Amino acid sequence: MGGAHMYQCKFPHLFSPITLAGTVFRNRIFASPTGSAYQSSRHYPLPETNAYYERKALGGAASVCIGDAIVADDVRVTNNALPLYDPLAYPYLSKLAESISRHGAVASMELCHAGSRAHVSAAEGKQRYGPVEAITETGERILPMSEDQIWLIIKQHADAAAYMKRCGFGMVTIHAGHGFLFTEFMSPIVNKRTDKWGGSPENRCRLAVETCKAIRKAVGPKFPIEMRISGSECHPGGYDIETGVEVAIQLDGYPDLIHVSAGSHEVWEVFTVTHPDTFLPDGVNVKYAAEIKKHVKQSKVATIGALADPNMMEEIIASGQADVVEAARALFADPDLPNKARYGRDIEINQCMRCLTCFSGLMSKGLYVCAINPVIGREVENKWDFSPKVSKKKVLVAGGGIAGMRAALTAHSRGHEVVLCEKADRLGGVLRCEDDVSFKKHLTGFLDNQERELKRSTVDIRMNTNVTPELASEINPDVIIAAFGSRPVVPEITGITNAICAEDVYRDTDRAGQRVIIIGGGLVGAELAAHLGRLGREITLIEITDSLNDGGNKLHGLALGLELGRQNVQIELSTKVLSISPVGVLAEKQDGTQKTFTADTIVYAVGQRPLDEEAEALRFLAPEYHRIGDCLVPENISEATRAGYNIARNIGRYI
Repeated sequence: MGGAHMYQCKFPHLFSPITLAGTVFRNRIFASPTGSAYQSSRHYPLPETNAYYERKALGGAASVCIGDAIVADDVRVTNNALPLYDPLAYPYLSKLAESISRHGAVASMELCHAGSRAHVSAAEGKQRYGPVEAITETGERILPMSEDQIWLIIKQHADAAAYMKRCGFGMVTIHAGHGFLFTEFMSPIVNKRTDKWGGSPENRCRLAVETCKAIRKAVGPKFPIEMRISGSECHPGGYDIETGVEVAIQLDGYPDLIHVSAGSHEVWEVFTVTHPDTFLPDGVNVKYAAEIKKHVKQSKVATIGALADPNMMEEIIASGQADVVEAARALFADPDLPNKARYGRDIEINQCMRCLTCFSGLMSKGLYVCAINPVIGREVENKWDFSPKVSKKKVLVAGGGIAGMRAALTAHSRGHEVVLCEKADRLGGVLRCEDDVSFKKHLTGFLDNQERELKRSTVDIRMNTNVTPELASEINPDVIIAAFGSRPVVPEITGITNAICAEDVYRDTDRAGQRVIIIGGGLVGAELAAHLGRLGREITLIEITDSLNDGGNKLHGLALGLELGRQNVQIELSTKVLSISPVGVLAEKQDGTQKTFTADTIVYAVGQRPLDEEAEALRFLAPEYHRIGDCLVPENISEATRAGYNIARNIGRYI
């Protein structure tokens, strides 16, 4: 008989267990706190809530944390916060905990007290309190907390933790970062109290320490306590890593895990530091945890921020920079990240692009969305198949961009025979022109992943093949999905032949000289300006409206604006280009004055036009026909992904 095969784990440090307060966690990847977007009118979790968190547990995370739970009704910073003071929520919270723990993950919940930042409670007419008296920008008076109020808050946290434990949760997380109550007390800049709750580091951290002590007494020794702090607030008006280390030293030994984040939600400009944007490097905030790790002796340390690559995660643990890595958006993009890494299939992980579509979706619609994962936030609907039988169809997908690839993969997974035709020599569509853009490396990785998945499948892939009516008739499909894409709009400006389109410059930046004018302040033009700026070019960005167009993604727009500033891009708003010459443009400002801008190269990026004629030529060549992606309406990656997934998922359900 042969010897047993020894499995070699590619990431042995990442998948070694860790024990906190007697609880064994199966690996070092924790799903960090994210709020529960879906709740009843009484703020109880719904089946959709449970399914969202359950999916992370199924994907292999060692712990799954529910964010933004509150210990009282006057501390609310968000409309969607689970009420850990309401005894009637008990069966609903128990069901939520069970949906996570039954898959081997430790269920946790984050206790959040917003302090003076309790904006939602203030809007409901409740008085806000903080460590000291203050006046808000709107003239509202923040009152200082009395000794009795402070001890009440400590008791409320202990009671909430005990309640969680009864519901079946296995860990509690205390939110002591991002500018909320505990941070306000910890900060030497904010906390100017002269009693035992302010002044020295010991006094400023007393609230956090006493809260940990009270929780420990309430839950017992065998229940892990995690505390999230900001290692640095990352803005001039906040504290720095020196204070972060000072705080961690005071906390050492009270929470079992010190979770080191960064920034403050109350400072808009650093939102994209707390939640790193695409322009920042991978693992940008790890340095704060690594520094704190040097100074604490008893508590373990977790890090978070722009972590989606298991190779980087492994190095963080192996090198001792942190004991745990936490991820939020990375598990939006691919909740199976832990399992794929554990099984050595890390090349299949769809790494988060940090495009901030998720946050923008919450802000605009109150829904969880992800640009590259069409299932996130729709876990219940995607379990429900409203037709018991799916008949096999022959599906022709015309176009191998984002929408076309997703449609082909989804149709194939449903058992259909799929033919995918792409007119270029590579899958990925027009976005392949951005392969060399430094801050788009995760987009390129996603496209590569989709391409690999297709090539591993039995999809009939035909490259350098344009779908004509003749070819469609020859293939004779039951279903045609037209995903041709779009072409750049050429603006009707005198002298436009002296300019080139943005797509051509993306493909070959050598076509642009040292001084570049870009006409059009949408995402294509603005991101090109940032890209060329990083390459050392001098950029003038001209936009006819009074603001740059963020494409509906407000937070990415914020991040992009900050990057344009870092690259010294000259932005001319409310400016209309009248004519173009080989050496510049003549433009008119809003007040009617005219100005000449000179440059070596003029680039236009004023929008996309769907390939209507190509798509419509196929409409009646199959019983079932769909147009998706940019050839219907030029959309973003998120909409293209969802369209490809949803349309293909419904094929064969009715007939």
